[in-house]
Amino acid sequence: MKKISKLLAVLAAVTWTATALAQDFPSKPIKIVVPYAPGGTTDVLARFLGQRMSASLGQPVVIDNRPGAGEAVGAGMVAKSPGDGYTLLISTMTTQAINPTLFPKLSFDATKELTAIGRIADVPAMVAVHPSVPAQNMVEFQRYLKANPNRSYASPGTGTPNHLATELYKKGAGVFAVHIPYRGGAPAVQDLMAGQVDFMLILAPEAMPLAKAGKLRTLAITTQQRSPMFPDMPTVAEAGIKGFELVVWYTLLAPSTTPKDVVAKLNRALNAVLNEKQTKDKLAELSIKPTGGTPEEAMAFATSEAVKWKKVIEDGAIKAE
Repeated sequence: MKKISKLLAVLAAVTWTATALAQDFPSKPIKIVVPYAPGGTTDVLARFLGQRMSASLGQPVVIDNRPGAGEAVGAGMVAKSPGDGYTLLISTMTTQAINPTLFPKLSFDATKELTAIGRIADVPAMVAVHPSVPAQNMVEFQRYLKANPNRSYASPGTGTPNHLATELYKKGAGVFAVHIPYRGGAPAVQDLMAGQVDFMLILAPEAMPLAKAGKLRTLAITTQQRSPMFPDMPTVAEAGIKGFELVVWYTLLAPSTTPKDVVAKLNRALNAVLNEKQTKDKLAELSIKPTGGTPEEAMAFATSEAVKWKKVIEDGAIKAE
């Protein structure tokens, strides 16, 4: 009987501590880890989101860039951090839906050690080429690659959505190109503009300004259907690559040990920011579609996407470099 009473007392103390933590939260700055180099879409989105959430939560939100290993460096750091709500991760589908299959021997298990605060946004990509590439559309581009199998393409890193989707395109189009991985989207795009590589799947917010400036040429969008934001831009599927799609989704994650009340508080702040007119207008300018929703919906979505990308990786025999 004494043992039961002691156990109940411990449980009550834990519950009280968790409740008190949630009531006081946040009482100090919150850190959002970005698993890419500064300057890319993930970094820009994190900084805008952090600024708006800071106003909502009443505490500074600082950005910590930890690029490398296809998000694994930053994600691993957050997975091993204290579950107190003060260290978060902004990730693409790479951390939850790709890396568990592509890198089965990582030092952490994203499916068990990270939990969702909520979905943030969906972002399409563009097939972008250096202006010296003699192709004005995807059909001409496919012919060019078949005639020049020594061409190269960039990605933000091995195992990133850009990388896997390009490999999927290569298989569907029956072409070959050498993969050149970078430590983030920004340096990859810089080398594409410099002509060090020939093409890349670039997120629309990064690709369109550069295309308008004549620094790159965009050939197609990676959505299944034409985007209302770019109605004149054909899809990759229109060039005969049936079923091809890449829509990069972003999620805000925390260590799985984070109390549910803290997760709920962060989720409310995230959704409040995503529903602001200022946020919607800003993200529309960047070709980004806000999503939002509950933590449970975000985790269920990630689980379904993991099944999809596992099939892509296994069917394409894609291996980590």
